[in-house]
Amino acid sequence: MSLSAADAILPSLGGKPNLDHKANLLTVAIFVGLLITGLGFAGYSLAIDISGSGAVSDNLFPYFLLVVALLIALGFEFVNGFHDTANAVATVIYTHSMKPNLAVMWSGAFNFLGVLVSSGAVAFGIISLLPVELILQVGSGSGFAMVFALLIAAILWNVGTWLLGLPASSSHTMIGSIIGVGVANALMHGRDGTSGVDWTQVSKVGYSLLLSPMVGFGVAALLLLVLKLVVKNKALYEAPKGNEPPPWWIRSLLILTCTGVSFAHGSNDGQKGMGLIMLILIGTAPIAYSLNRAMPVEHSATFLAVSQAAKASLEKAAKVAAPEDVRKSVTEYIRTKSYQPEVIPALAYLVGDIAVQVKQHGSLANVPANLVPNVRSDMYLASESLQLMGKDSNLSFDEDSKGNLKALKKELDNATKFIPLWVKIAVAIALGLGTMVGWKRIVVTVGEKIGKTHLTYAQGASAELVAMTTIGAADIFGLPVSTTHVLSSGVAGTMVANKSGLQLATIKNLVMAWVLTLPVAMLLSGSLFWLFTMVFVG
Repeated sequence: MSLSAADAILPSLGGKPNLDHKANLLTVAIFVGLLITGLGFAGYSLAIDISGSGAVSDNLFPYFLLVVALLIALGFEFVNGFHDTANAVATVIYTHSMKPNLAVMWSGAFNFLGVLVSSGAVAFGIISLLPVELILQVGSGSGFAMVFALLIAAILWNVGTWLLGLPASSSHTMIGSIIGVGVANALMHGRDGTSGVDWTQVSKVGYSLLLSPMVGFGVAALLLLVLKLVVKNKALYEAPKGNEPPPWWIRSLLILTCTGVSFAHGSNDGQKGMGLIMLILIGTAPIAYSLNRAMPVEHSATFLAVSQAAKASLEKAAKVAAPEDVRKSVTEYIRTKSYQPEVIPALAYLVGDIAVQVKQHGSLANVPANLVPNVRSDMYLASESLQLMGKDSNLSFDEDSKGNLKALKKELDNATKFIPLWVKIAVAIALGLGTMVGWKRIVVTVGEKIGKTHLTYAQGASAELVAMTTIGAADIFGLPVSTTHVLSSGVAGTMVANKSGLQLATIKNLVMAWVLTLPVAMLLSGSLFWLFTMVFVG
């Protein structure tokens, strides 16, 4: 059956929602008002932070790059919003549980709240996937080339798949962009391209690309079959009649899952933009954002005590002398993930040097402007190497040493991994407003073009419940599972379980988009990184 023929039978099997309702002037005014307010608040807060740090420069070019980079980062979150809206709203719209405009505003509001309450852990997890030498030089031309390349590549692929109405994964797009930058950076420095890739992360994404659709398809289909055995209400397994909403309990479940997916999407995907914005801020305004100057002075004593204990534990475990260039040894360890005996004594020296700097100046807030980037870089290297050591089965520390090293990593992260409130608010507004724009294309694909019949109440509930549960589990266990893949394949699974049939042309296009996401994002970002490096570095 052709797509047009399938579309033609949908009205006879159930009322198609009206997706062409235009927003009224009040809605447009609120949208524009929120957009201007968000950008204005971000600009004002940024100016206050920079002027308060005393780091204002007469050279305006870095600030120009900063503004452009921030706008691109917020643009990525905006596109992420309207690209991924279908994950939450397609089923509530096509089961008439919520009116389309109300559904996207509801989803946008909970995306907004999800960003605000997020922990920030995912934000800095994304940064750790980037090449370590570029992170340490993020304020340089190469650093700007990296940020612009991966953001623009992710936006291009997201917009491209959106134009085709294909629900691809924004998370996998971003990871592919990061891998592309890593490969290009390694090749441009005369190294094997594979040395710039975190293959552990690549394998996780690869498994996710393979397993996410299978999980969504199988679990949603099974859930629908179980529902048919347990609940005998025939109306649940038929297409809606006209615009009639489902029974109150199934409607409540659909709205609940829509809310859950929206909130989880905000709390997870919103952090990717936050992490990149912090990287931009650290590179262009290091005095204001490299160290958490809000930490109280009295906390310095705790930091020093923990640092001294961790240094003693590392020195006890060292089997060789510290190398001449301790920072190079630690940097190579982070870049290659290959442990060498000199890493532990090098790290002990680095931790001791950090403690000396903090003790000498009394607190993080008092570290002189010219030393801030170096102290922050040392803290980053120490934190990342401690994380790697914690996962290395070839290393063994006694229990006291493990406790000391864990406490030190926590202290280092508190000093360097923080997100100002204005960054959260700016990203929340960008993602929330993006959710309310451009949603129709992918919603139509999910709601009309996967199966040959109209989505039933039970099908919508099964697919959305699986998606909500999956993204929740992914957050808990740190798995790179794509909710986009799970939901789309979940709808397909319920169609098969219901013997409704699939539109194979759409399924083929979806699979192609999912398979191509990683390599295309890598190619785009790698090429853009080379181009921007030529522009910024020469």
